[in-house]
Amino acid sequence: MKVLPFTVPKTSKEAFRLQVDTAPYLYDKLHQHPEIQIMLIEQGEGTLIAGDYVGRFHSGNLFILGSGLPHVFRNDENYYTTKSKLKVCAISLFFNESYFGEQFWQLDELSLVRKFAILAERGLVVQGKTKDEVIRLIEIIQRKNGLDKIICFFQILKNLAESKELKPLSVSAYTEGFTQHEGKRMNDILHFTFRESYRKIYIHEVAQVANLSTEAFCRYFKIRTRKTYTNFLTEVRISNACKLLIEKDVSIKEICSQSGFSNLSNFNRIFRKVTGKTPTNYLHLSTK
Repeated sequence: MKVLPFTVPKTSKEAFRLQVDTAPYLYDKLHQHPEIQIMLIEQGEGTLIAGDYVGRFHSGNLFILGSGLPHVFRNDENYYTTKSKLKVCAISLFFNESYFGEQFWQLDELSLVRKFAILAERGLVVQGKTKDEVIRLIEIIQRKNGLDKIICFFQILKNLAESKELKPLSVSAYTEGFTQHEGKRMNDILHFTFRESYRKIYIHEVAQVANLSTEAFCRYFKIRTRKTYTNFLTEVRISNACKLLIEKDVSIKEICSQSGFSNLSNFNRIFRKVTGKTPTNYLHLSTK
């Protein structure tokens, strides 16, 4: 599966693209597109990879994915079972300078929007009152037509461009594109990691998946993701542990084991390093 290009379907007469996705699970291939994407997760949960960011997503999250940012929303494994009755729903707004024309986006009145577009290249999660207001407008825009629809879209952009409640996801903007071959390789690596993260993974195993020597794989992964594979695997495991803490009435020791960690003290230390909280504190805050 290609990482690029991911084509957002649109007509030449659209000011922006409104897309509602309802399915058993979200599109689960690492991909990128030139459009900025405002994405509301109405239903569903799993792990989000955006640039060098790895973390949980769940219903009610509002994300901004900038132009060219590689990303994937990978639902949890229970969404993929044959007997699963789970569903996901996401509402997205896609746009870039090609929709209104490049000259339009260069207007002085849109300087804040241009700054917002640059910030979005790192990926953003929208928080606080801004999130509440933008979600309200996304619900409204689905019922609008004509000029009212465009006005509502610019109300959304105004709220985002003026907000101080946007938290960057990735450490830095992603500037390198993927070739088709690299895209398939990276997706193979990601799917292997999601599938096998519960157990000890040896570097030579994932190197074989990537069809590279161990040394070449380590260099490749670090260059493409700005982190070591070991760090990436740890983040995926912590994401899984967060899910288990919320959903399952089992001990932290059992969650440690199910997430792929062999040592409880090491699990507690790494969990706190990644999330800023101990597993116990995370559980208490999540169940309030």
